[in-house]
Amino acid sequence: MLLMPEKGKQDKSGDAKDGERIAKVIARAGLGSRREAEAWIAAGRVAVNGAVIASPALNVRPRDRITVDGAPLPGRARTRLFLYHKPRGLVTTHSDPQGRDTLFRALPKHLPRLISVGRLDINTEGLLLLTNDGGLARVLELPATAWLRTYRVRALGRVTQEALDDLRGGVT
Repeated sequence: MLLMPEKGKQDKSGDAKDGERIAKVIARAGLGSRREAEAWIAAGRVAVNGAVIASPALNVRPRDRITVDGAPLPGRARTRLFLYHKPRGLVTTHSDPQGRDTLFRALPKHLPRLISVGRLDINTEGLLLLTNDGGLARVLELPATAWLRTYRVRALGRVTQEALDDLRGGVT
């Protein structure tokens, strides 16, 4: 038996008034990303109220019983925010097609699945915020939020006034 997606009106925040998207609920439970959840749904591994679903376009409510591979979905994880000092040489991504080391592989294994708030270049070290809440990460990253961001940069080598004047207009 396959469930068809429910239709629901969207409120101003973008969340459905009659529940949340199934992939978002699975991700918030800490099992994987929304994209991974969508792949599990397409593979027939997710059931809602005992019925396997075929589409991630389904809103679920707190009273719905969700299972992945027959196991009940864990409860929604509380929102957590971590400060992490990223060392030089790690890529800020979950998976790197070039096989370079990623900061997520360097994290302790006991931590929940985390999302970076912004990125730092592979040759850069510095403070990164990590969270288990994609919504929080999005709010913190959006320019419209108008969070003040301060960066301190140290460059090695010789810098001329002419080079500084060129940078004054910004860099593309």
